[in-house]
Amino acid sequence: MPVLTTTEKQVIPTYSLQESSDTGNSMIEIREAGTHCGSFRLDPAFLIPHRKDYYLFVLVKEGHNRHWIDFMPYTVKRDTFYFTVPQQVHLKEYSAPMVGLLACFTDEFLLLEENRVLKQLPIIQNPAGAHELLLNEQDIVFEEDVMRKMLAEFQADGTWRNQMLTSWLRVLVIYLSRLYTEQFSEACFTLNYCMLKSFQTLIGEHYASQHDVAAYAEKLSITPGHLTEVIKQQSGKTAITHIHERLIVEAKRRLLHTELSVKQIADELGFEDAAYFNRFFKRLTDTTPASYREQIREMYS
Repeated sequence: MPVLTTTEKQVIPTYSLQESSDTGNSMIEIREAGTHCGSFRLDPAFLIPHRKDYYLFVLVKEGHNRHWIDFMPYTVKRDTFYFTVPQQVHLKEYSAPMVGLLACFTDEFLLLEENRVLKQLPIIQNPAGAHELLLNEQDIVFEEDVMRKMLAEFQADGTWRNQMLTSWLRVLVIYLSRLYTEQFSEACFTLNYCMLKSFQTLIGEHYASQHDVAAYAEKLSITPGHLTEVIKQQSGKTAITHIHERLIVEAKRRLLHTELSVKQIADELGFEDAAYFNRFFKRLTDTTPASYREQIREMYS
């Protein structure tokens, strides 16, 4: 695969559901992909590394595309369910016909009072960092039936449309969460687990400006010691490790997908100088940022 980078803007662009939507103002979209039913503009620039600010669920009936989510390649297989969460970096290698059903929805949709319970479900939280679910024949029949009911409701624009869409989406997400916990390790949804997820969410929001545990403990209104204890117990990693790992992921994304200099990346991630960033990166990856960029692009070429 040729390495494709965002050379023009020097940043990884983020596309909203509004930009991909036919209506331009939706929090939820249901579409069918296939040669007989037109196309859904999921990626305004699908061959350029980009992020989506919405959740994407895809039931693939036919197709053999290849794409990347962050640093993992996936070859799309028929009768498989694929899902992504906001802010992952997407890159498609090529465009090819695909037949299937697609559901997209935003964080704004999940924040509505009647939908907040969905936010805590495994398929949404995605603690395993997964991207695909294997389906048996019964799963395929059930999911296609639910998604076609959603599609019919979305296209009809009838009375109580949003309520019907929400109800069917709840059924779909709960069913998928059941499959998720069967195929990946099931998490125990305790208060401490919720604290772990809150901590990870905060890191996602503040990784470029807050690098120390105390800052996050203050946002969670607990002591740094208690936060460290809970995070270690829930994840097997220290709190500072979670912070550092997110910084490394974001650094790797920029090294692979942009032409930003190491100094520019260090600045974007809140490091005082490039030398400190180089030492930090080498300590956690056993290689320098420049060497990593060369190695990863050679691997992807």
